[in-house]
Amino acid sequence: MRIRTKLFLSLLLLSSASSAQIKIVTPNGGVPPVGPFSPGIVADGYLYVSGQGAKNAQGVMGDTFDAQMRQVMENVKGIVEAGGLTMDHVVYAHLYLADLGNLAEADRIWASYFPKGSPARATLGVARLPGTPVEMNAVAVLSREGRKAVSIPSFSGKPYPAGVLTHDRLFVSTVTGSGATPEAEVKSALDALNAVTEAAGLSLKNMIFVNPYLTAAMPAEAMNREYAQRFEFGNTPARATISVNDLGVSHVAFTGVAVRDLSQRRAVRPKNMPPSPTASPCVFAGKTLYCSAKSGFIPGPHSGIYAATVDHQLRQTFRNLLDNLEEASMDFETVVATNVYLDNLDDFAAMNKIYAQYFTEGARPARTTVQQIKPGSREPDAEGRYATFEQISLIAVQQ
Repeated sequence: MRIRTKLFLSLLLLSSASSAQIKIVTPNGGVPPVGPFSPGIVADGYLYVSGQGAKNAQGVMGDTFDAQMRQVMENVKGIVEAGGLTMDHVVYAHLYLADLGNLAEADRIWASYFPKGSPARATLGVARLPGTPVEMNAVAVLSREGRKAVSIPSFSGKPYPAGVLTHDRLFVSTVTGSGATPEAEVKSALDALNAVTEAAGLSLKNMIFVNPYLTAAMPAEAMNREYAQRFEFGNTPARATISVNDLGVSHVAFTGVAVRDLSQRRAVRPKNMPPSPTASPCVFAGKTLYCSAKSGFIPGPHSGIYAATVDHQLRQTFRNLLDNLEEASMDFETVVATNVYLDNLDDFAAMNKIYAQYFTEGARPARTTVQQIKPGSREPDAEGRYATFEQISLIAVQQ
């Protein structure tokens, strides 16, 4: 049986670093969560920090991007320090910007918070965030032993490294490519992903989770064709393929996590899902399970999404997520972090209402919520199928 307790003292945190026990981190005087999630969760040697926006504990947001970005960093820092750690323990982060034109200023402020070495970072331009123009989540390692930045030539001049090694994992920053065709750009970006793993002494076989991010200019089919050639059929990493508003000059980017010891890597596939050339449903890194993003898609004969509302799609999404967890002899009580992608943030309240039903109150995982692109059509096709209104990926830890 899992036990979750609130965590305020660093001594308590460090004494349990080797345990898979899940603990909640709540900073005194911190920003209240805007949904049914915990500010931070400690499990299996890592602290997972929920997405933090630009408002302070009183709900006030600065007038300038400088003030907004600094508040985001302070909010993350508050959770990290409530877990008995420092910003030097942060090894991975996602930075979401509603306006990628603010990236240079964000980079300048970012660097000031990591003077001893930046974590790996995914940087994304999205359509909308919940009440903030910038949001950041983070992963911090409890022990800095074995922490090492990983470099490749194309990352020179950036305020963060191509990757960061910990005692058991590699966290990879968003890598991009270039080329005259979509296929060439994807190939170049995958070459960069491979270069990061090789610089860390690993290979693409060690990858356990990958986020491919695509703009509207990148056909998913082109990405999938190239991607499938890099991984073993039926044993690919878990994956969340997300369309985003802006990647700067690029149309595709890859980020993700690898496990250092291949003996700790194990893919999990429910019986109702055939092997895939592009994604495993879930992959273990030791006791930590990384699961692909799921939607309200009904598998099997006459497959598709038949629910016309976000709340109804969400219930099927949780059914699909539970299939994965149960195949690994786990359940929602073992989930430590989720990413929720909404087609329209106007559905934020409706999503929260259903989402809350699947996690025990007072013991909910860390969470990040974004609307990554402009809303699409909500009309059914000729067969009565609907578009995807929401997706959820998750991380869980065996108890």
